[in-house]
Amino acid sequence: MSYLCQQLINGLQLGSVYALIALGYTMVYGIVRLINFAHGDIFMIGAYVGYFALNVYKIPLPFVFPLAMAICALLGMTIEKLAYKPLRNAPRINLLITAMGVSLFLEYFSSLKFIFGPNFLAYPRPFRVTNICLGGLMINSVTIFVFLIVFSLLLLLEIIVYRTKIGMAMRAVSYDKETSALMGINVDNIISFTFGLGSALAAVGGILYGIAYPQIHPFMGIMPGLKAFVAAVLGGIGIIKGAVVGALIMGVLEVLTSAYLSSTWRDAIAFSLLILFLIFKPTGIFGKEEMEKV
Repeated sequence: MSYLCQQLINGLQLGSVYALIALGYTMVYGIVRLINFAHGDIFMIGAYVGYFALNVYKIPLPFVFPLAMAICALLGMTIEKLAYKPLRNAPRINLLITAMGVSLFLEYFSSLKFIFGPNFLAYPRPFRVTNICLGGLMINSVTIFVFLIVFSLLLLLEIIVYRTKIGMAMRAVSYDKETSALMGINVDNIISFTFGLGSALAAVGGILYGIAYPQIHPFMGIMPGLKAFVAAVLGGIGIIKGAVVGALIMGVLEVLTSAYLSSTWRDAIAFSLLILFLIFKPTGIFGKEEMEKV
């Protein structure tokens, strides 16, 4: 029983990181109906910004997160302005292909020797890892750190989306862009802000992923990005709480599969779950046919 509980904790840790990525997918989809496949690569760039800040420039950890969030937010907004905005009224397939192109560009450009290089890098641990024994369960300081950071960011996101004017504008744009524009909302700015917000969350996810699973490389965003996309679909893409719940399910499922079956099965089961949901409940756990949310 304690082994199962231990795996559940490990799964929730992984799912928490997925949640930060899935939120970017779901917010962007809620606003512009775009599946931004480049989002996983922004997660990768966030991890690298954290690596250089901690390992090369020796920046204290409390300043590393705001730095990575600012850089990735700027990158996300730049990508939106240059690659997606000109195609906003084009067929969705154009946007989808563009997103895949941006993703490939970021991966291969980042792997050039004068950027990040193609090699794996060992991620620095910014604090000493200690284990805490609670009733037979072993929880280390990294797990607690990940939970605290993710919970704080989810709370902050909740406040931004549901307690601020810009959050209200985001929800209005997600329902109806044309009417929102008539009501005086600057739709372009709201879309840019949403890309920036989602990218900033992905940056934190990248740093936490590097600290928890201390190895990074330029293609590290592919699989976590796809898993986070599956999580967003599971919960109901476009719905914030759905992305979080779907990500936690994905994390737990992946860890339990590795623990009780084989690690080679975890990806197959994750994507099988996606297929099953698309067949039997394409709107996800919280989705409804008529509702459209941020």
